[in-house]
Amino acid sequence: MSNFKEALKQVKAFAFDVDGVFSKQLYLTPEGKFMRTMNVKDGLAVKMAIDLKYPIAIISGGKEESIIDRFKGLGMTDFYIGSLEKREALEDFMSKYELNPDEILYMGDDLPDYEPMQIVGVATCPSDAVEEIKSIAYYISDRKGGDACVRDVIEQVLRVQGNWPKFN
Repeated sequence: MSNFKEALKQVKAFAFDVDGVFSKQLYLTPEGKFMRTMNVKDGLAVKMAIDLKYPIAIISGGKEESIIDRFKGLGMTDFYIGSLEKREALEDFMSKYELNPDEILYMGDDLPDYEPMQIVGVATCPSDAVEEIKSIAYYISDRKGGDACVRDVIEQVLRVQGNWPKFN
């Protein structure tokens, strides 16, 4: 695709990493568990996309059940946590929904996201992604991970496809 907005017209599904995309920082509790902060604007955009029947996958190296708990509350059903082979997870997601790679928008921020980002039609990343990821991203959000970069890309897809609510 030669134009980002044209590529967004083809998107039928989303796949996201968690840490560095939805969350800004990880905190370690005194009990040794991880806590994440996430932006509510990202959550609203995810919920809107799910309500519109877009499949959404979480593909994360993180293993905590709290990841699943957060996104189940939004209606998400596809989780690949503790995923060290993110390409395999993405291929499973594509197979499950009979998706072509060019129909998927993937957002990642670090080296484990490199392979899946090379497969999809719309590879995206937050503004604070590592340079290797930025170098292969079709679109770099002007927002950092945890600062509504997920909202940015979902909103753009929904707007281009005529699925964003109109308030006039």
